[in-house]
Formats: sequence, structure tokens, C-alpha cells
Amino acid sequence: MAAHLTILQMNDSHGYLEPHPELFYAAGPPVYRTAGGYARIATLLEDARDERPGRVLAFDCGDTIHGTYPAVQSEGEALVSVLNALGFDAMTAHWEFAYGPKQFRNVALKLDYPVLADNCYNDTTGDLVFSPYTICETDDLMVGVIGIAATIVDKAMPDSFSEGVHFSLGDTELPGHIAHLREEEGVDLVVVVSHLGFPQEVRLARETDGIDILLSGHTHNRLFEPAVVNDTIIIQSGCHGSFIGRLDLEVENRRVKWFDHDLITVGEEIPPHPEVEEMIDGIMEPHREYLSRVVGETRTGLNRNTVLEATMDNLLLQALIDATGAEIAFSNGWRYGAPVPPGPVTMNDLWNIIPVNPPVSTVEITGRELRVMMEENLERTFSRDPYQQMGGYVKRCMGVSLCCKIENPAGLRIQEFFAGGRRLDPDAVYHAVFITSQGVPQEYGVDRTDLDITAIEALERYFSGGPVHAELSGNVTAI
Repeated sequence: MAAHLTILQMNDSHGYLEPHPELFYAAGPPVYRTAGGYARIATLLEDARDERPGRVLAFDCGDTIHGTYPAVQSEGEALVSVLNALGFDAMTAHWEFAYGPKQFRNVALKLDYPVLADNCYNDTTGDLVFSPYTICETDDLMVGVIGIAATIVDKAMPDSFSEGVHFSLGDTELPGHIAHLREEEGVDLVVVVSHLGFPQEVRLARETDGIDILLSGHTHNRLFEPAVVNDTIIIQSGCHGSFIGRLDLEVENRRVKWFDHDLITVGEEIPPHPEVEEMIDGIMEPHREYLSRVVGETRTGLNRNTVLEATMDNLLLQALIDATGAEIAFSNGWRYGAPVPPGPVTMNDLWNIIPVNPPVSTVEITGRELRVMMEENLERTFSRDPYQQMGGYVKRCMGVSLCCKIENPAGLRIQEFFAGGRRLDPDAVYHAVFITSQGVPQEYGVDRTDLDITAIEALERYFSGGPVHAELSGNVTAI
């Protein structure tokens, strides 16, 4: 007799407690609409549980307790009560490590459900920091759930993120956990909750037998249709809590016999859950006056939805150059940051753009180093081997112009490189401004200096000059 199960997925919500603008694609130009908010997500989860009592599991693929002002100011603590109210069954992690592994463990202990990671190890003991798996029981089924955290935490993120811990890819460990769950625990299904990123997870599913469902995260894919790879059903559900994935399953003899998937937009038509909305109001109230202050106006819609260059980061880089007079500017190709439609810009928008609020830094860097640095970043973004993709989008840059062949081998993608309007001189030294070691990694340049101004202050100062524009300008072009 067939058993029924509903799986709900949230991934990459980045601490967006409340509804916010989101970019939606259409046949014509994309449009901005309000979406998201944990109170509306709570309603969706509760409705599903009421509809199918005892047959619903909900999972969070991570990037949850970081990304907005209340999340960062509390080092993730502010979200605990809300997340417990949502009632997930398990989660894994990535930006959760931004506060350091110790603080993340403190937050994890306050959650009513486990953090899972089969690939995060203590440097001293070699032991796993978190449980690799858990078993969830519904009315009809035993479900084995394995977690895989982002492998890039100790490879591409600031050193403080991985103090005392290190990460494997998690692929080597996975088959043993699957075998244990199936053969010794007798589970009916195996679900993997992952934050590796969709390209990596497709390869993982292709190379690993025995995964029934893989819940994907990290790359902000809006999968309207699941990918089915090696009999593994893979879904991913956008970002910022603007979407929730729902997977309805029919299971017979430990196999998925039928499934139906819905990528649900968390739109304004969904009523907020009253108790969760009250919790969120309590979290936000001390910050509302500060965050609602209007700092200026943008004539350009700001977003990070494009891979090679983004209007949100062009604004950020313009502000950095304005604050320092540098020739060129760099920042990381972050994916997170809710869009800002043309119109008024608030302090809340600034903190969403750059929630870590790092110091503005400068460096003297040669043309030769610039080329190597950008080739390295292009490889980390577009590597033919998904397991070597180590970041977000292409490094954001201004004052330089690159033309690249994405399909070329590593180290040979850049065809043309200009700086300051002239062809790049390998031996010339350029004065650059950047934020975080992801903007200009430590191994590049000399005379690195942290200035007495933060990224938020630079943005606020830039907006004080009047309405801003930040259109795409071809800083990085695929040819």
C-alpha cells in the first residue's frame, strides 16, 4: 500500500524576516513585486501540516541566520524564536558560520531541530562538529535525512568563518551514511539537505546511488520543475524566502512511485501567521526608526540577479571610488541582497546590500596580479568541474573592462583587459579600493590599508549627493 509524504523546502532566506521587493521575470522586462516574510512562510507550513497531518516534513538548506540588520546585529540570535515557530525538521549551513563556528554552535543548540553536516570537522579532534544525519518519522514512513554544509566556508570565505574547523566536500562520506540508514536503520527514504550549489549537487546525485530526494541550496535557482538525476529528485527554491518548494510524494516498497512539485511564491495574497508576525514585530521594533530612514534615491533598479555584472554592486563600487578617489574598485560577487526598485532608498536597503559592513580598504596591485586574480575568479565561477566552483557570481569590478570567453580553459578566459580606459599594463601599479578579502584576496597586492570608513558610511555619503544611477556598463562582457 502506498504511503504519502509532503516535503517543504526553504533555502537561502538570508534572514529576511519581513516581506521585501523581489525581482520576477516575465516575457518582457523583469518586474519588482513584494514577496517573502517568515510570517507568510509560517502560514504555508501550517496549512500544509493541517492538510496532511502527520505526513509533512520541512527542511531548511541554510543561509538563514545572516543577511539582514537584525540577524547580523544579534549574531543570528534574533531569528531563533521565529525559526523554532516555523518548526523545521532539520537544516544545514553556510553563512551561519559568518559569526564564527563557536557562535553558530551556540545558536544551533537553541534550535528545536538539528543542524546536519557530514562534512564539517573539528581541526583538533577530527570529529564531526554536527550530526551527519537524523531520522524523521511520519505516520507512514521513516525518512533518513543527511546534511551537507557549504564546502567553500574554509576555502573562499574569510578565515574567521572556519576558525578551528575544516570542510570536506561531503561526497566521500555520503555513501556510508546512505548504507547505514537503509541497511541498519531501515529507513524508507533518504533525503539529502545540501548547501553545495546546484551544479555540484547534480554531479553528486549522478555519482551517488541511493538518494531519493536532494534539497539544493546556495545558488538561488528557482526550479519550477525538479531535476531528476540518477533517480534522485532535486529541487531548489530561489532565495530571500520569496519562494517555498513543495514536493508531494507517493512511496511504495521504499521507492518514490509518483511525485508532484510546486515552487510556491510567498506573495502578498498569503496571510501572515499572527503569532509569528507578532514575534517579528518584536524583533524589528527597536530597529524600525533607524532602518526606515530615507538616505536618498536611486533612478536605477538595484539587484544582484545577473552573473557577470550587477546594478546593486555597480552602486556599491561607485560609492567606494567616490569615498577614496581610487582608480578601480572590487567587491565579491555576492548573490544575496533583496532588490531595491527605483525610488527612495532606506538604511534598511543599505544594510541589505552589505550586511557585514566591512571597512573600506585600499591596495596597490600590479596589472599582472589583476589578470591572475580575475582569471582565478572566472575559474571559480565557471569551472567545468562543478566541484571547483567556489563562490558566488563573477567578482564585481569598476574602472576596469574585461572581455572573456567563458568556455575557454582555466587561466585563458580573458581576451581583452582594460584599466583606466587603457589596455592593462602588466607592470603598472594600480591604486584599488575594495571590501573584504573576497574583493581582493590577501595574496594580491601590497600596502593593504583599512580606512576609517565603512561600506555603509560610504554608501550613505554617496546618496547624499543626490539621485544615483548604477546601470550595467559592460565591466565584464562575455564574447
